Amino acid sequence: MQQVRSGGVLASSVRRSSRARLLAALVAVGAVALTGCGTDVDDIAVGPGKGWPAAHHDARNDGSSPVTGAKKVALSWSRPIGGPIAQPVTIGPDGQMFLTTNLPGCTIFSFQMATGRKRFCNELGPGAISAASSVDGATNVYVGDDRGNVGGVNAFNYLGQPRWRTSVAGTPISVQFTGDGNLLSVTQTGQVDVLSRQTGERVVPSMQLLGQPDPLDHPNLTWPAAGHGLAECLSGEPQCPVANISAVDAASGRFFVTVWKPGDPVATLVALRYADKKIQQDWSAAMLTGGSATSPTLSADGKTVYVGDNSKRLIAVDTADGRTKWVQQLEWAPRGGISVSTDGLIIPSGDDGYLLALRDTGDVVETVWERKDLDLRGTPVQTAGGTGYTTAAIGEGLNLITFDIKTGATIDSDVLPGARGSTTGTSIGAKGEVVVATRIGELFVFKPER
Repeated sequence: MQQVRSGGVLASSVRRSSRARLLAALVAVGAVALTGCGTDVDDIAVGPGKGWPAAHHDARNDGSSPVTGAKKVALSWSRPIGGPIAQPVTIGPDGQMFLTTNLPGCTIFSFQMATGRKRFCNELGPGAISAASSVDGATNVYVGDDRGNVGGVNAFNYLGQPRWRTSVAGTPISVQFTGDGNLLSVTQTGQVDVLSRQTGERVVPSMQLLGQPDPLDHPNLTWPAAGHGLAECLSGEPQCPVANISAVDAASGRFFVTVWKPGDPVATLVALRYADKKIQQDWSAAMLTGGSATSPTLSADGKTVYVGDNSKRLIAVDTADGRTKWVQQLEWAPRGGISVSTDGLIIPSGDDGYLLALRDTGDVVETVWERKDLDLRGTPVQTAGGTGYTTAAIGEGLNLITFDIKTGATIDSDVLPGARGSTTGTSIGAKGEVVVATRIGELFVFKPER
């Protein structure tokens, strides 16, 4: 009755209702915009299996790809970088590639897969050359450095625009994705952080793998330089306490690092767990004679972690309690990564070694095949369809070898024109592209021949 008697009341109600709907729509749009700029809401998919999002493909460091590898590939393009390269090339889901060097002014590079065209290069601290990068499903890249002698984790979008930087103690040589979509950072001096991929904020308190000195007992003690010991990380020497890339079990929150504490006779494999808003240690096993030679690699079921040491051993460890399952003596130190397929075929790397495949049968390991005629100069990888790739020394140069995973037989061999020395790793793109970079600073991209 009131609305009938006073036409102004109804009209006012309609106007208020329209304004309320408009305000609600603007708030919703604003919330979406804020989410894109960075909030506590994280809807960016990591995209595991798409491209090569981490140094050894994924959080498990398995060095194998679900992409069906081509039996025959051909060189698409190559280009010099202008500086040395130490870490494998990472590849986003759309084929955008990332690598680091130590050039003044251009420390992290990004290139387009199809053409080799440079998308961007940004300046970071010189320690970034030792820092492996990771790429998420939106092609945001995460990498550590020591800019201004202050360690930090950096996030850039696909255009190279800075998103955030979080300071840490040391240089993050390992950045991996956790099961809940955050970023796990571990520095060579042993600081462990879990950071929001959206904002860079710490999700849990930092952990120090080497312990935290008491400021009352050591009032004048300062942190080592952010880049201290990075040169020794490649060989796992004690000056680099944490020398490798962590392996993460996304399902359990457990992750594995190698640590050589000052004064200890050997390096240690340590199992940590990120859960219940904290990081805690589950177990440690002092077993790595001469230091760690490889990054830890998890089996597909998460029950075994594989690691190599500088006494030329490959070791399988029970992830539940740190018990050694078996030890395989090799003829070389298996440096870098270890390729482990979903069915347990293990192919170790190491520039002093040859192409070799092992099978984990539980409590023992068996040799499946070996190719002593192929001298490794990089990291072997396995792909779906029974195809593997690695670089090998052929004559005075390097070739990309395509091999049969079941037998080790060579399927294809392609020259890396002008390449010398060794490569940092082998990466697989979402369309089956094969990417390798030489340590002296050249990038090679091979595409499948259909």
